[in-house]
Amino acid sequence: MAQYTAEVLWQRGEQDFLGNRYSRRHVLRFDGGVEVPGSSSPHVVPVPMSDASAVDPEEAFVSSLSSCHMLWFLSIAAKRKFCVDRYFDAAVGVMEKNVAGKMAMTVVTLRPEVTFSGERVPTRQELDAMHHEAHEECFIANSVKTEVRCEPVYGEL
Repeated sequence: MAQYTAEVLWQRGEQDFLGNRYSRRHVLRFDGGVEVPGSSSPHVVPVPMSDASAVDPEEAFVSSLSSCHMLWFLSIAAKRKFCVDRYFDAAVGVMEKNVAGKMAMTVVTLRPEVTFSGERVPTRQELDAMHHEAHEECFIANSVKTEVRCEPVYGEL
C-alpha cells in the first residue's frame, strides 16, 4: 500500500466571507515540495472570486488522467523497445449532469500524439494495443466512475 499526500491551503485575510465575496484562490502543495496556485473554475464561480490563471479541480482531474495514461504508455513502449521522442496530449473533460442529475465530469477524452524514432517504429495496431494496455493499467482511470476515452492522434508512422 502506498499513500499520497497533498495539502490545500486557503486563507480569508480581509475578504468578506459571510457576504460570499471572497477569493477561491488557494495553494496546492505536493509532497515533493512544489506549490501550484489553485482556484475554483471560472465556469463555476465567476471572476474575480475565481482566478482563471490557477489550476481548478476539474483541470487537475483531467490532467491526472492524462498524466497517468502517459506514464504507463511510456513504460510499455520502453519495454517493447520503441523509442518515444515526444508525447503530447490535448485532453478534454466534459462537465455536465450525470444520470443522477448531479454535476459530474462525465467524459474525459485523451488525445495522445506520440512521436517515435529509431529502427523500430510501432504499427497502428501496436500503438492501439499500447494505448489500450496503458488505459487498463492507469491507476487513476481504474479509480473513477467517469468514462475515460483514449483517442490517439496519429501522425506519420
